[in-house]
Amino acid sequence: MPNVTKSIDVSVPVRTAYNQWTQFESFPHFMGGVESITQTDDTHSHWVTKIAGVTREFDTEITEQHPDERVAWKSTDGTTHAGVVTFHRLSDNESRVTVQIDWEAEGLVEKAGALVGADDRQVGADLDRFKEFIESRGREEGGWRGDVQAPTT
Repeated sequence: MPNVTKSIDVSVPVRTAYNQWTQFESFPHFMGGVESITQTDDTHSHWVTKIAGVTREFDTEITEQHPDERVAWKSTDGTTHAGVVTFHRLSDNESRVTVQIDWEAEGLVEKAGALVGADDRQVGADLDRFKEFIESRGREEGGWRGDVQAPTT
């Protein structure tokens, strides 16, 4: 199962970075291949992606969320993936955002892309665009400060 872990430092307070990340419908502004995200309730959303000419639709669920610390999710249908993004305060006006994503590559194109590191480059480019997106504004477009406890097993 392919996975990627990437970090980027952004010149905004951790609260600003976190709040913007919780605005899932803004992801198409900085995530390559994301056509749209529709938030259906506080913890569920519907994604439409188009990568290498392949369109996929799937639903996700927030499995854990703690303001200014982390957001974890998993797919609930369609494509198989899960991930977590963590937020770390570096100073009053600088934060580190770390993304870890695990997924099941489907089809020849996705499997080949995973083998040659295309996914690493894509996540890195998405984080670069997030940095530009949030720093150019200097503020978030909104934020959801709810707390979602991880499921107990």
